[in-house]
Amino acid sequence: MTMIAQSVAATELLEALLDAGVQDVVAVPDTHQRTLIASIEADPSMRFIQATTEDEGTAICAGLIVGGRRPILQIQHAGLYACVNNLRGLGIDGAFPIVLMVGLLSRDRAKAPQADFGSMVRLAEPLLDALEIPHHLIDGPADVGQIGAAYREAEQRGGPVALLIGAETV
Repeated sequence: MTMIAQSVAATELLEALLDAGVQDVVAVPDTHQRTLIASIEADPSMRFIQATTEDEGTAICAGLIVGGRRPILQIQHAGLYACVNNLRGLGIDGAFPIVLMVGLLSRDRAKAPQADFGSMVRLAEPLLDALEIPHHLIDGPADVGQIGAAYREAEQRGGPVALLIGAETV
């Protein structure tokens, strides 16, 4: 039986981010997660920082971590490819526990990401594997608990962890 990715409500994701102690969302706006962005901007307990590029977002997250804050970098899959060098330099070599929330824009919900027709979706997990960055797929409401676990994993390993958002947020 094929699992069909389900959308997750922005309110559920926001609650999980708050439960994980996230204080700042650094984002290059992602249409795949636009409802989450709207919820974050409306929540006075969360700071939304719009970056102009994914490289800039990675550096902002590192600075926030140095300042004692707990950020998340919210991007879409194209941005993952765009920030590989900064992610490697800061996240891997610099050992910054940056958690990324990566939207898999235009993914075929009926297929596993690695079976998708689009190369950006299909190659996202192999790219993360090549960089030795652990990743977890949020393919429905039952997977939201992985947000808190990703922070624990990033801090324990001293490096980045990616959360792949399999379907558009609602």
